[in-house]
Amino acid sequence: MILSQQIRAARALLRITVVDLANASGVGIATIKRIEAVNGIPPAHARTLDQISRALSDAGIEFVGTPDDRPGVRIK
Repeated sequence: MILSQQIRAARALLRITVVDLANASGVGIATIKRIEAVNGIPPAHARTLDQISRALSDAGIEFVGTPDDRPGVRIK
């Protein structure tokens, strides 16, 4: 499970916009904005989070930690 903060941080590291992430993941722009607007575990379906996570991973992001233990992101 990834956190909203990790998604925002990953986009910042990659220097991509919400539109870029939406295009890469197949998830709607409004959905990504809604997910990023909260802190913690996003209010979204697991499939949606998987699509976002996969797109960011494909772009070079590695998710580290767990939601409870030092969550973060780094470039592979």
